[in-house]
Amino acid sequence: MKMTVRMKIFAHMGLLVLIVSIIFSLTTKVYTGGLIDQFQREQIDANYLSATPEEQIEIFKSYFLDNMRLSALLNVTHGVRLFFFVAIGLLFSFWISGVLTLPLKKLIAAIERVAQGDLNVKVAVDTKDEYGKVAQTFNDMTFRLREAEEARRRLVADVAHELRTPLSVMQLKLENAQQAGQDIPPEMLLRLHDEVIRLSLLVEDLHVLSLAEAGRLTLDRKPLDLTARLEQIVDDVKMEAEENGLAICLSSNTKPVIAMADARRITQVFINLLTNAIRYTPEGGKISIIIEDNVMDQNAVYACVSIIDTGIGIPAEELPHLFDRFYRVEKARSRHTGGTGLGLSIAHHFVKAHSGFIRVTSQPDEGTTFTVYLPLGNDILTRTVAHVGQLC
Repeated sequence: MKMTVRMKIFAHMGLLVLIVSIIFSLTTKVYTGGLIDQFQREQIDANYLSATPEEQIEIFKSYFLDNMRLSALLNVTHGVRLFFFVAIGLLFSFWISGVLTLPLKKLIAAIERVAQGDLNVKVAVDTKDEYGKVAQTFNDMTFRLREAEEARRRLVADVAHELRTPLSVMQLKLENAQQAGQDIPPEMLLRLHDEVIRLSLLVEDLHVLSLAEAGRLTLDRKPLDLTARLEQIVDDVKMEAEENGLAICLSSNTKPVIAMADARRITQVFINLLTNAIRYTPEGGKISIIIEDNVMDQNAVYACVSIIDTGIGIPAEELPHLFDRFYRVEKARSRHTGGTGLGLSIAHHFVKAHSGFIRVTSQPDEGTTFTVYLPLGNDILTRTVAHVGQLC
C-alpha cells in the first residue's frame, strides 16, 4: 500500500506516543515497586499484622496516596522523568521534521539550479507519495523546458537560414547590377520579385503559425461541404500532379459531407497535404483522397478525409517530429526538394484549432496516409443520433 505524507506523519506520531507510553509505563512500574518495598520495610510490623484485613487495606492506601502526593510535589525523580519525556518528545519531533522536509530541501536545491539556468537538473524519485509525485512532475517539467529551449534554438536557426537565402540572392543580384553600371533588366526584377514574394509568404506563415500555437487564431466557422471543397482543391492541383506523372482521384461514400469549419483555413490544410503528396510521390504513383462521414473516435463523431499516396514514405522514427516547425525528414526531404518545412505544422495547428486532429501512418518505399478528423456540426450530430435511434 502506498503511504501518503499524512499517513507517514500519523505513523510517526503514533510511534512517538507508543514510545512515550512504554517509557512512562516502565518508570511507573519501577516507582510503584519501589514504593511497595518501602511500605514493607516501614509499615509491616506486629501492629499491622494484628489488624483486620479492612484496616490493613486502609493503612496501605493511606501510605500509598500520601507518598504519591509527596512525590508529585517534592520528589526530584518526578522532575527528572518529566524532563526526560520532554527531551525525548523534542528529539523525536526534530527527527520527524528532518525526515519530512528532506525531500523538500532536495527539491528547493533543484529549483534554485533551474532558476540559475541549469535545465539538466533531475531530482531522484525515491517514494510514491506526494513528494514522489512532486519530484516526478518537476522532472517532467525540466524535460519539457529542455525540449522547448532546444525547439527555440532550432527555430531561430531555421528562420535565420530561410530568411538568409532569398536575402542573399537579392543582395547578390543588386550588387552585380550596381557593379555593371547598367539598367536592371526586367527578368532580373522578376527574380527579385519572386524572392520578395517568398519572404512575404514565409513571414506570413510564421505569423499565422504563431497565432495558432497561442490559441489566438481567428476562425470563421460555418457549415462546409467537404466533398464539394475537395473537388475544387483536387481540380486546382490536378495539373501539377499530371505534370509529375501522377494519377489523382477523389472518392466519397456519402455526399455531401458537412463539417463546421473555416473554409479558407481548411483549404490551406488540404492544399499543404496534397502538395506534399505530389512532391514526394515518384512518377507513375497514385494519390487517393477518401472522404468518410460519421466516423466514431473516443465517443465523438467526425468527418474524415484521408490522403493516401504511393510515395517514398517516412521512417517510423521521423513520425513523432513530422508536425514540428521547419522539420524535414533527412535526405529525402531537403530544402532543395521541399518547401520551408512549415506546411505540416500549419496544417496540424489549423486542424487542432477546429477541435480536430491529424493522424499519419507510413511505410518507407510504400507510401503515406494522412487522415484529417474534423468535428461535425451540432445539427449533423442531432440527425445522426436520431437516425441511429430509428434503426434501433
